[in-house]
Amino acid sequence: MNRRHFLTTAAAASLTPSLFGQNAKKPLFEISLAQWSNHRALKAGKLTNLDWPKYTKETYGINALEYVNQFFKDKAEDAAYLADLNQRVNDLGMTNVLIMIDGEGSIGAKTEEGRNKTVDKHKRWVTAAKTLGCHSIRVNAYGDGSPEEAAKQVTDGLHKLSTFAADHDINIIVENHGGNSSNGKWLSGVLTAVNLPNCGSLPDFGNFHEYDRYQGIRDLMPFAKGVSAKSREFDSAGNEVQTDFKKAMELVLKANYHGYVGVEYEGKKHSEDEGVMLTKALLEKVRKELA
Repeated sequence: MNRRHFLTTAAAASLTPSLFGQNAKKPLFEISLAQWSNHRALKAGKLTNLDWPKYTKETYGINALEYVNQFFKDKAEDAAYLADLNQRVNDLGMTNVLIMIDGEGSIGAKTEEGRNKTVDKHKRWVTAAKTLGCHSIRVNAYGDGSPEEAAKQVTDGLHKLSTFAADHDINIIVENHGGNSSNGKWLSGVLTAVNLPNCGSLPDFGNFHEYDRYQGIRDLMPFAKGVSAKSREFDSAGNEVQTDFKKAMELVLKANYHGYVGVEYEGKKHSEDEGVMLTKALLEKVRKELA
């Protein structure tokens, strides 16, 4: 094959769409790492939040980061700390994707005063996310009362926080993370009621509990601004034993989502490093099969 023919053929190949309409050169989705995957090392002091980006890049070959606020909870308004973290990430050529927020109150508290207090606590994380170049913060849709009462209260809290976050170009995304939120129908109804473009979902493969996980993915993908590939245990063939990753990712891609998919290993059978690498390898395998 002469050089001209090779270049022509290569150019044509690069324009050939895949099953899901992506160019051959562009991956169907990007892989990020959820910091919770290393929660045991971080809680034991074997890793710090500042060390974590370099560890992620060198250990796993992953270049996109999803933080958990509890590992730098007193640093949300520490400009010097955030600048240091940003510099480290930039020097490594990595990307800050989002911050997962826990322990800042109930967004669906029974009283308006309680909801406003929770919203105010989250505002500092919105500005921290903006400083770090993240696109979103993940919040929890916890609320008091019956499912119907909680839905109204959570809708109000999310609307207030999302309105504030919009001025900072930050998304407020909700994970199916226990309680009512693990019911895909309930959470999709809340997000529909909020009806703001920067309020969306973070579907987690493993957190639907009694609700069918594949139906839950279908319910939440229309709102998705991130995806969490939860893993707990793998068989000898490298497949996750609770979730069919190929089936799950087919649903993700059919919703025309091609952004970051976060590796989130929280099992105990494998070490944290092994679990992360097994999850990453499975995502890469599925991505190749679906391309």
